[in-house]
Amino acid sequence: MPSLSVLSVASELFPLVKTGGLADVTGALPPALKEERIRMVTLVPGYPGVLSALTDTEVVADVGALAGGPARLIAGRAGHLDLFVLDAPHYFNRPGNPYQGPDGRPYDDNPLRFAALARVGAAIGHGLVPDFQPDVVHSHDWHAGLTPAYLHFADMPRPATVMTVHNLAFQGQFPSDIFPALGLPGHAYSIHGVEYYGMIGFLKAGLSLADRITTVSPTYAQEIRSGAAGMGLEGLFRARSDVLSGILNGIDTDVWDPGRDPALEKPFDRRRMPPRIHNRKALRDRLGLDHDQHAPVFGIISRLTWQKGMDVVLDAIGDIVRLGAQVAVLGAGDRSLEDGFRWASGAFAGRVGVVIGYDEDLAHQLQAGSDALLVPSRFEPCGLTQLCALRYGAVPVAARVGGLADTIIDANEMAIAAGVGTGILFGQVARDPLIGAVQRTLAAFRMPDVWKRIQRNGMAADVSWAGPARHYAALYREVVAARGA
Repeated sequence: MPSLSVLSVASELFPLVKTGGLADVTGALPPALKEERIRMVTLVPGYPGVLSALTDTEVVADVGALAGGPARLIAGRAGHLDLFVLDAPHYFNRPGNPYQGPDGRPYDDNPLRFAALARVGAAIGHGLVPDFQPDVVHSHDWHAGLTPAYLHFADMPRPATVMTVHNLAFQGQFPSDIFPALGLPGHAYSIHGVEYYGMIGFLKAGLSLADRITTVSPTYAQEIRSGAAGMGLEGLFRARSDVLSGILNGIDTDVWDPGRDPALEKPFDRRRMPPRIHNRKALRDRLGLDHDQHAPVFGIISRLTWQKGMDVVLDAIGDIVRLGAQVAVLGAGDRSLEDGFRWASGAFAGRVGVVIGYDEDLAHQLQAGSDALLVPSRFEPCGLTQLCALRYGAVPVAARVGGLADTIIDANEMAIAAGVGTGILFGQVARDPLIGAVQRTLAAFRMPDVWKRIQRNGMAADVSWAGPARHYAALYREVVAARGA
């Protein structure tokens, strides 16, 4: 039997609903924890795609009083995941993006939608489901940020709480006039509760009231304690630094396995690298790139946003091409950047290929067919794309920030001599440092023995969830022991 039970509360979960890396983490962690004798059940909203994927379902509670309208809590499974699903049609029976309408604007009732999710999560923590009493409630990002608040302000025993920040850029701040609808006691509206500069701060509440705070890399856990990286919450992180830690993400190495990936033209692995060239040819065919064997392909799989440094890439793309490289882009985001990359694909036809949007199979093909993967993020809590790149032999070329700094070993001269370099890191996210990193990459690419060594070093790295799961298991046991002390 599992030694601990954990309720995970999240707004998305791969493969059922995904807009970013949060879903990959919440989908991969539960099965990884089984090796640590921990059972994790995830509470997610009842989006149409979630409800249609459920099997072995059972209605375990009527939760309309917590959800502001007709609602029920369903227990079920989806593949290898144990789930509780908040089936509240008035909030979640909406197709498409879980946070915004077809016009791209956030839903006006988002604070009430995700407050309902948090209230039900807290109710499960307080024993709503007799057959499942969690020892820990683990909340992810602002959408679940009120869960620790509901647990904290209830006058009854509660489980231990953990709050994980995946991306501080999204904090869930809303006008204070929603407070009466949240169902919290009046004294919860304070600097020590949900109040944040005269507003309601969902993430701030979770960070203030959870027993432990984690973020998704050790370096990011340091960065957010000061300066711009803290995004207004750096003082809170400093005040709670004794309960703040960083645990790196992993990736699902069954899903991301170049030796068995059905999306690839040809499978390959660290010991059988030659088939990889077939994937580069297939990628070039799909994106309309010239078959120039002297030109390495720099792949980009990213949101097209300022955070991801895509404005800098766009500014430098002409020089990258003139240096002898090709660029393959998959992503969506800011309209101006989308338009800019579309322009680049026409201006540098055969050297720049662009697909606006997201395609899971193409993401796999791009990892397998690119020679290098460009990740010039201005800040990056962890990043998953560089972990996939390491596994697929696409040498990551990345900014030295957050989880990128923690997961990539810069292939400088000493690192290459020692046989440990796995990628190329650079400092300031600006045009000249980026061009310098591209030049370093091109120099290594033109030395085949060095390049193969860097590729194989990356492919040998353990990017699985085994290590992170051990760290989470240790954290859960520690926080449970502390609550019982």
